[in-house]
Amino acid sequence: MPNHAARQPAADRDDPPDIATMRSTADRILASDAKPVSPEGLETLRIAMRGQIELLIPVVQCLAAGFPKGDIPRECALAGAREASARLQLGADGSSPARMSVSMKLARSVVALCDHYENLDGR
Repeated sequence: MPNHAARQPAADRDDPPDIATMRSTADRILASDAKPVSPEGLETLRIAMRGQIELLIPVVQCLAAGFPKGDIPRECALAGAREASARLQLGADGSSPARMSVSMKLARSVVALCDHYENLDGR
């Protein structure tokens, strides 16, 4: 019997995204002034956030699709998903400050997508 769940969009699965863990991951980057992240830790967090963004984009898009066109939370969520998708194209090569900059942009997208998820799902 084939496993159809693997082919379903993330928004159609029974398990909601672990928003608390995603926020915690992003906070580790965004609060790095308080507690610096090692280069290895930064790479691990960057990879985790990319996966979180890849999970959240279709979930947020699916939730947004349930609202009428022109609805402000819908349009903001879709814009956030597009921005997050564009940030997935950013490379991680370069100097340490460049890698941190990319990681911070990914972290901000994770937080924004979590916010959109909660705003759309909580209405």
